[in-house]
Parts: sequence; structure tokens; C-alpha cells
Amino acid sequence: MKSAKTKPATTARGRLGEERASRHLKSAGYTILERNFRKPSGEVDIIAVEGGTIAFCEVKSWERMPMAGLEQALNRRKQGRIIRTSLWFLQEHPEYAGLQPRFDVLFIHAEEVVHFQNAFSERGAW
Repeated sequence: MKSAKTKPATTARGRLGEERASRHLKSAGYTILERNFRKPSGEVDIIAVEGGTIAFCEVKSWERMPMAGLEQALNRRKQGRIIRTSLWFLQEHPEYAGLQPRFDVLFIHAEEVVHFQNAFSERGAW
């Protein structure tokens, strides 16, 4: 069971990671549409547009876990939640329906930001 101290530290690290990921995306030419889009189906950390693509981004900010752990952290169940939530966003925002959807993962570790474009699709990951 997580202690009361662990949860706020994890939440703060997650927020900092999402902020770094947003800055990274902006510097790469993306326009951030929304952060922390939540619906009963789940949450999408960052929704961004670049060219003709709308990217639904999951951010993982880890201090100790290696990048190899991403596959386990983004299992089919988690991917399904992100996909269902992205569909909800597109239903609420038909102005983006003409864009090509993509599911990205941004891995934040120490000073490094690694952006995996098209990390998974409705057919599976990696």
C-alpha cells in the first residue's frame, strides 16, 4: 500500500513530467490542445496537433524504472482506455475529425525526453 507521502510525490513528478513533455512537443512544432483530458473511460495526458495529425500522448515520468518497462506500463487495457478516451474527445470536437489520429508515448527520465510516435494503435502496441 502506498503511503500518504508517496502519492503526492508521484503526482508532483507526474505533473512535472507532463510539463516537460508539453514543452518538448511545443518546441517540436506541436500545438497543445488539452492536457489531462478525463472521461469515465480514462485519461489522455496531452492532446496535440502537428500538421495533419492529432496526437494523443501518454507521458511516463520515471526516476528509476528503465525504458524497457514501458511495454508493461502500457498494456492492452491501458491502451484501450486511451483509445476510448480519444474517441470521446473527437466526438466532442468534430473540428479535429479530419486529422489523422496517432497514439504517442513520451518517456521522461532524468534530463531525457524520448518521444515515441505511433507507439500503439487500436491493434496493439510497439
